[in-house]
Amino acid sequence: MSNLPSHVAIIMDGNGRWAQKQGKNRTFGHEKGAETVRSITAYCSQHSEVKQLTLYAFSTENWKRPKLEIEFLMKLLERYFKKELSTYLEQNIRFHPIGDLSGFSSSLQKTIISVCEATAHCTGLIQSLALNYGGRDEIVRSVQKLQHSNSTISEASISEALDCVNDVDLLIRTGGDHRISNFLLWQSAYAELFFTDTLWPEFTIDELEKIIAKFKKVERRFGGVN
Repeated sequence: MSNLPSHVAIIMDGNGRWAQKQGKNRTFGHEKGAETVRSITAYCSQHSEVKQLTLYAFSTENWKRPKLEIEFLMKLLERYFKKELSTYLEQNIRFHPIGDLSGFSSSLQKTIISVCEATAHCTGLIQSLALNYGGRDEIVRSVQKLQHSNSTISEASISEALDCVNDVDLLIRTGGDHRISNFLLWQSAYAELFFTDTLWPEFTIDELEKIIAKFKKVERRFGGVN
């Protein structure tokens, strides 16, 4: 019941709209959004109160986007991981992907797994990118995993079988919409939700600090009473 946000999750919305405001292609917004990922991750890694940062990078529904945009996103992910590995290691960040990676190319899967393995020894911030991720899909896969192993299905066993085992304390969505879009449905049962009109490429450390300050003032009762 601590008012410190141990697990912060962010729905990074608004890359395409930000680019269009600049008169640019949507892909330009995704590149700028990747820079914001770097700055927010670096900030969280330097603040001991944040133990895990989970970012919604590519959903199971994002495959509906134009083919050229999807191809660009796949290349951007490949470049991001190859470029960021040294940063992860320097800042003692452990990378842990969530989602169904089997939907990606074998090359991208190998890159993701290699970064995961290379940072497995890191003891600082856990950065999770939700990749080909959907909250409902995660719960279904969790139950299937338990059925396959003949395990008892309970709230505790489902929680342990999920891609992301830690409950979310603070969930932020940028971009102006007020919904969670199939993101960490199970883990966000008692998360505090914050929505901002700021588009993701314009989201700053200063705004994150202000949201965390507001979070710390919230009385979290978890179904109980004061």
